[in-house]
Amino acid sequence: MATSNLVREPAQPPAPSARPARPARPARRKFDLREKPQLWLVPTVFVVVVLAWEYGVQLIGVDEYVLPLPSSVVESLWQQLGDDQFWGHFWVTTQEALLGFVIGVGAALLLGTFISQIKIVEATLMPYIVAFQTVPKVALAPLFVVWFGFGLTSKVVMAAVISFFPMLVNVIEGLRAADADKIQMLTVFGASKTQIFRMVRLPSALPFIFAGLDIGIVFAILGAVVGEFIGAKEGLGYLLLQTNYNFDIAGMFAVLVVLSVMGLVAHFVIRLLQKRLAFWAEDTKVIGA
Repeated sequence: MATSNLVREPAQPPAPSARPARPARPARRKFDLREKPQLWLVPTVFVVVVLAWEYGVQLIGVDEYVLPLPSSVVESLWQQLGDDQFWGHFWVTTQEALLGFVIGVGAALLLGTFISQIKIVEATLMPYIVAFQTVPKVALAPLFVVWFGFGLTSKVVMAAVISFFPMLVNVIEGLRAADADKIQMLTVFGASKTQIFRMVRLPSALPFIFAGLDIGIVFAILGAVVGEFIGAKEGLGYLLLQTNYNFDIAGMFAVLVVLSVMGLVAHFVIRLLQKRLAFWAEDTKVIGA
């Protein structure tokens, strides 16, 4: 019997089952200031301006009651922040601005939506709105003091009126900017006006609405301070007048710094809400006023 010349190879162990490859983790990009130069430009400009102000005033010899040194402003600000009366003034102005902002924005949203949806209402009311808008709002402050007194109400009304018109214009323009093709398509499929408003008009108007909110909150602070200038016994506007009467220019600058910080904080809060609620239109360029 012939023997086979085939050589039997040793048995190989079974190959391990192939595991699915893990998705490669995206490499973390190193923090590059070249991509966002404002991160170093903004503080650099601030430091340069403050240093030029500090040493420029000393070199030129400007009197403190004309232009105080930044160090004097910081010292005065520190003293005021440690005073309970200052925080009382701060809370009064904040309350006036927020209440006026809420009232002005709420009225603008309702009226702007009503005007943009009904043409006869727009044709009837817009001439009066435009005419009233041309009136300088600051000139109305003395009337509001006469009508509503020296208390909180006149300042709230002033803040509401001065923040109303930027919001109204943005609401109307935003609702008008809705895509006509989308509206026509939804109409063909039998969508109601409420559904069209919720699915098309409101999303397209959100960037405009947030632009109006951004400007409106700053105007509300301005309106509250202007109202306090005309007649008040408390508030940051009243405190500005008191420091002016006492020739405390450093104190005036300190109050102005606080008002600037209030406006910046309000601006960033509105921007944060926009990124959360209207993230798809974050880069949309909208004219706010």
